[in-house]
Amino acid sequence: MARKPANTTSSAGGKSARTRQRILDAAAHVLSRKGFAGTRLTDVAEVAELQAPAIYYHFPSREELIEEVMWSGIANMTDHVQQQLDALPPETGPLDRIEVAVESHLRYQLETSDYTTAAIRNAGQLPDNMRARYEAEANRYGDVWRRLFDAAKREGALRPDLDARAARMLVLGALNWAAEWWNPRRGTLDQVIRTAKSLVRAGLAVPEAVEAEPMRKPQRSRARKPAKTASNR
Repeated sequence: MARKPANTTSSAGGKSARTRQRILDAAAHVLSRKGFAGTRLTDVAEVAELQAPAIYYHFPSREELIEEVMWSGIANMTDHVQQQLDALPPETGPLDRIEVAVESHLRYQLETSDYTTAAIRNAGQLPDNMRARYEAEANRYGDVWRRLFDAAKREGALRPDLDARAARMLVLGALNWAAEWWNPRRGTLDQVIRTAKSLVRAGLAVPEAVEAEPMRKPQRSRARKPAKTASNR
């Protein structure tokens, strides 16, 4: 499916900025499909419709290009999910907020951004010398989810027998893994989101809350411009 490019440049104008963005978009596309080891600058240049040497004007090395794509993927996801949460009414319950984060994560990852798919699929493949910037941003995304689960526990919405950290990491792991198995020919994204939200609520909520809360259909969101993807803390 068509993916939206990420807004990773600070300047919107100028041929140089547009070329840099084309390179990044192409690299995200290739990296999301071929992985860290299989991503070659010749493939990136072909997708970007450029000569390979042109890439070096903007990125001194293959590693710096991949590092930028990986950082952008998790940074864009963090901003997108936080924006969806910030738009909720103040009275929104903690489990409802978690459901919104679940939907936002899945929709952005699977429908919108090659960058985020690339970041999630290649997080474990980055060499140590390329991890610092990415992991700092991954921790920022993890903090979004940590706050959600801490609020659910604090407000008594989380089952008391659950370890909040373990539950959070299991939920995020399941969401991230969807990038590996989901195929639109075998089920719609709305079906995946509806199932994920139902499972998350049933697994996290105290029994009375599950019985009282009907399963809601996922809300379609407009495509937005544009993942280790969560903190282990």
